[in-house]
Amino acid sequence: MTHAARRILVTGADGFIGARLVRALLADPRFAEAAIVLNDLRLDDLDDPRLIRCEGDFGHPAIRARLVADAPDLVFHLAGVLGGAAEADYGLARRINIDATLALLEVLRNEHAPPRIVFASSIAVFGPPLPTAVNDDTMPLPTMTYGAQKRMIEIAIEQFSARGWIDGLALRLPGIVARPGADTRLKSAFLNTLFYRFAAGEAITLPVAVTGATWLISVQACIAALLHAGAIERDRLGRRRALTLPAQCVRFGDLVAALGRRFPDCGAHVDYAPDAAIEAQFGSQPPLATPLADALGFGHDGDLDALVLRAMEEGA
Repeated sequence: MTHAARRILVTGADGFIGARLVRALLADPRFAEAAIVLNDLRLDDLDDPRLIRCEGDFGHPAIRARLVADAPDLVFHLAGVLGGAAEADYGLARRINIDATLALLEVLRNEHAPPRIVFASSIAVFGPPLPTAVNDDTMPLPTMTYGAQKRMIEIAIEQFSARGWIDGLALRLPGIVARPGADTRLKSAFLNTLFYRFAAGEAITLPVAVTGATWLISVQACIAALLHAGAIERDRLGRRRALTLPAQCVRFGDLVAALGRRFPDCGAHVDYAPDAAIEAQFGSQPPLATPLADALGFGHDGDLDALVLRAMEEGA
């Protein structure tokens, strides 16, 4: 951004990431003068005069009109139908992830003062199967509905930005840990429940191999990336507006060892019973290189012990 945001919009503001982003925006001096419009189906009662609440489905034109009534110049679009829910209900996922999101981009168009739009994309835009390494030149070939829909919006953001209608940036989020109360119906839930069950000294069976690997960051690193994306100077960005965030490629055996260092006396026991489908999606991720994001100042947690420490602090 070349100026301080005066009005910010956050969709999905009551979600796991959204709620934490809102608190971070309120605490960040760069956004101290900004009004912050919050949108979700339901919103917690945060007490701050800078907050403007707008409950409802942004897929409805009347709600969208309220969200953009005062022309936000910084938008964090986090709302969506995620993962397994998108696979289970294509119609709903299409309506929210594609139709409503494109409609939101359309009403945000401003050729005279293009708003910075930070879109929460996903590493689901890649495979499986993945190549032996992933970098900025790896072609996204999503196999899941969710990943395909994220990729479609990435293309729209790059097209709208190239035309000068918006100033967009799509961040491909990796696995974010650890989510307290993660929905155990999700195939990826084990990535979060592992942390809390290990700390509680429970026996755990992981549906991946001990040598399998996944890309992880803490929620704190995720929030830092979103804030950075909201403030980065426009002239530092090129035509490519879809970036894979830096993440640690973590082997599950190493993650369990790091948890053991963090909780040496907990008595937890971990077994491995690989499930081919789950392992293909969440446990076979190769080394990751993100030079575009690195050059723009994005980063991950640093090392595995730091990741574990931050993940458990978040859930404390």
